[in-house]
Amino acid sequence: MSRPSTSTIVTSVTIAVALIGTLASYAFFPRVNPLNALDLVLPLTAACGLLVRERFPVAALIVVAASVVAYYPWATVDGPILVLLFVCLYSAADLGHLTAAIATGGASLLAMGIGESGGVRHVDDSLFLMIAGWVVAAIAFGGVTRNRRAYLEEARQHALDAVRSKEEEARRRAGEERLRIARELHDVLGHNISMINVQAAAALHGLKKRPEEAETALRTIKDTSKETLRELRTTLGVLRQVDEDAPTTPPDSLARVEALVRDSGLDVRTELSGPLDALPTEVDLAAARIVREALTNVSRHSGTDRATLRLTSASGHVEIEVDDEGPGAAYDEGSGFGVQGMRERAAALGGTLVAGPRPEGGWRVAARLPLNLPTNLPLNLPTNLPTNGAR
Repeated sequence: MSRPSTSTIVTSVTIAVALIGTLASYAFFPRVNPLNALDLVLPLTAACGLLVRERFPVAALIVVAASVVAYYPWATVDGPILVLLFVCLYSAADLGHLTAAIATGGASLLAMGIGESGGVRHVDDSLFLMIAGWVVAAIAFGGVTRNRRAYLEEARQHALDAVRSKEEEARRRAGEERLRIARELHDVLGHNISMINVQAAAALHGLKKRPEEAETALRTIKDTSKETLRELRTTLGVLRQVDEDAPTTPPDSLARVEALVRDSGLDVRTELSGPLDALPTEVDLAAARIVREALTNVSRHSGTDRATLRLTSASGHVEIEVDDEGPGAAYDEGSGFGVQGMRERAAALGGTLVAGPRPEGGWRVAARLPLNLPTNLPLNLPTNLPTNGAR
């Protein structure tokens, strides 16, 4: 249940004060003339105007001011409906209609002054001055609150702009830092690795003809590789987040396939064939990541908690098959990055990966990775591809 706003509370209290005060005046103060229709119509009209003062501030102000100006000389009950005019003047000024509020307040005071200049006076000079002071105060208070609200909004906007500027500056500095690191990697590491390649070729060529030159080349390779490793560690230290903890668990590996199965939380039937503990590092890591991703997909999307994992290392290849018989497998070419990431891992090593529904039901992921990596293998193997478990 929503709480009433401050404006609603003020409106309700003001109308209640005006109407209750009018009834009290009728009950406890004597009257010279009998009741007429204006005793009822004018307070109700002013109350209705006050109810719509936020949607139609100028129109409501005119209606309330006219009702109040007509009420006191022509109605017989001396009720306090003047407070409705004060609230309307404040609201008009607060909503930005300061000119209308000043004009209406001045016209009301002028009409009251003209009416009081006749034979019968309803208010004395001190009361008239007090009413004029309340009119001025209501208008001034409305203008002050509007200016304060505008100031706070401007301050909030300035704060947002400052935060946005800091974020943009941080992004700019991050981009510049990435460019700097890229230049250093290209200039330093690229140069050093090229030198190692040239010196290694010279050493191989000089082993038979000039052994002393081969020794010099090997020493150059040793020194250059040491410098390259130092530069690489420095660069990686810059890239590491300041709050990132160093890894405390070993990387995924087919030699620890039991841990992969255990982490999946599934009931997995495992079939292993061939040696799996002496694979090339790139192949071992990619295969383990494919197994983990495939089991994660079974857990999240298949609708079953059982799977079959087959790992075979033979004929120069590692073959991976992960099958499930769940009812939830629906091949839609991947709504996320899971299958895409597994395919890119396999393709980066010159292998293949197929994922889709099985003819007998369920889902299958089948990958084939070569143990003998191609000579043109890219250096930036995708070991950090997304593994969010989405097919």
